[in-house]
Amino acid sequence: MATDAGRTADLTKRLQQREDFIRESWIRTMEARIVQDNLQKCYRYEGVNNLENCKQLAQRYAQMLKDNRLQGYKHIDI
Repeated sequence: MATDAGRTADLTKRLQQREDFIRESWIRTMEARIVQDNLQKCYRYEGVNNLENCKQLAQRYAQMLKDNRLQGYKHIDI
């Protein structure tokens, strides 16, 4: 019985960690989407001056695309 309770607790802990990891990954992805929307608004608002006035948003969005990829909970070593 004690072994089953230990396994259940371990499984519950792993499932919670998995959910937390996926939730955080989705949050980072949605933050990138918000920055993308703001960048599109900036491009439309600034018109021909968008390269100068939206540069910081564009750099931030590019960095977020590199860092905030949506990841699953499985890690496969190749």
